[in-house]
Amino acid sequence: MSTSILEIVELPNGDFALRRADDETAPLVRISFSQEARDMMEERDLAVAKAMMTAGIEAVGNIAHDLDWEEDEPEHQPSSRPRTLH
Repeated sequence: MSTSILEIVELPNGDFALRRADDETAPLVRISFSQEARDMMEERDLAVAKAMMTAGIEAVGNIAHDLDWEEDEPEHQPSSRPRTLH
């Protein structure tokens, strides 16, 4: 797997996104905070988004060696209802 430089950007709608520095198409991750959450963070939303993305990258790195990338997994079917995953 090739190494890419990742960057965090603020999108025009105020969301934060993680994308490859050399690719301005669809981001790898997008974080959207509600106005209520933004108010609670008192202008620290970028720091929170950065911490969330860093934690996600670290988690992937920690579990990547345990995954069988060749194993066929069923296709994820998006649902119209949110799912609780924890």
